[in-house]
Amino acid sequence: MKDPEQTIGNMIDKQGVAFIASIDESAFPNAKAMLPPRKREGIKKFYFTTNTSSMRVAQYKKNPKACIYFCDRRFFRGVMLIGTMNVLEDQVSKKMIWQDGDTMYYPGGVTDPDYCVLCFTAQSGRYYANFKSEDFKII
Repeated sequence: MKDPEQTIGNMIDKQGVAFIASIDESAFPNAKAMLPPRKREGIKKFYFTTNTSSMRVAQYKKNPKACIYFCDRRFFRGVMLIGTMNVLEDQVSKKMIWQDGDTMYYPGGVTDPDYCVLCFTAQSGRYYANFKSEDFKII
């Protein structure tokens, strides 16, 4: 893959679903589907919205190890990114990705205590396309 950031970034931007995984108290992986990230910085940082009261937030606060996965079903390709997930509850981060209509999920608005931001920082990845996989580091 010549340019992982462009190839993978373009694929990610076209997906309507992201999968995130955390580690539970018994050291087992827990995965779930999420809305796509609200913001991304290359393929290094991804920002998601979620409920502060969620099980996933509690797991990330105990153990920030995480992965995210994006799948392009049309062309049967996907990318797994491995890294850490930080829970951000500051107003700057919350305002950064807030969108009109979010009050449907967070009735208290951008200051709702049950609204937070998940910030995933990737360290490495594995890309699958054309019947082969390729590992890569993220700088």
